[in-house]
Amino acid sequence: MRAVLQRVSRAEVRVEGRCVGAIAAGCVALIGVARGDTEADGETIAKKICGLRLWSDAQGKMNLPLGGRAVLAISQFTLLADTRRGMRPSFDTAAPASEAAPLFAFVVERLRAMGVTVATGVFQAEMQVELVNEGPVTVIVESSR
Repeated sequence: MRAVLQRVSRAEVRVEGRCVGAIAAGCVALIGVARGDTEADGETIAKKICGLRLWSDAQGKMNLPLGGRAVLAISQFTLLADTRRGMRPSFDTAAPASEAAPLFAFVVERLRAMGVTVATGVFQAEMQVELVNEGPVTVIVESSR
C-alpha cells in the first residue's frame, strides 16, 4: 500500500460538480492499494498518517503529528503505476476494485477509530480534488511489504 500525504490548510473533493468531502487544516491522503495488500498494510498506513510529524512546533521544526487535524482520504490506484518501460503506465500491481475498496474503507475506519475526523471522495468516481498545500509538505509512505 502506498500513500501520498500532503499537509494542507484546506481541501475538498468534488464529484459531478458537488462537494462530497472537505476539511480545514490537516492532511490529504491519496491512497493506492496494491495486489496482495492486507489489513496489516492498512493498519501501517493509518498509523503513519496519524503519527508522522509533519507540522511545526513552537521552534519551527516539523515535530508535531496530525493531532486534532482532519484527513481527506482519496483512493488513487494510479499511485501504483509502473513507468519503467515505455510511455504508457502499467497498473498491473494495483489491486482490483473488489480488493481495493474494502482495504481503503479499512484505512478510513482505522483512522476514525484513532479519533481522526475523515472526509472521503467516492471510490472509483471521477473526482476533482482542490487543496492548498502548506509548506509545501508532501511525503510518500508505504506499508512494510
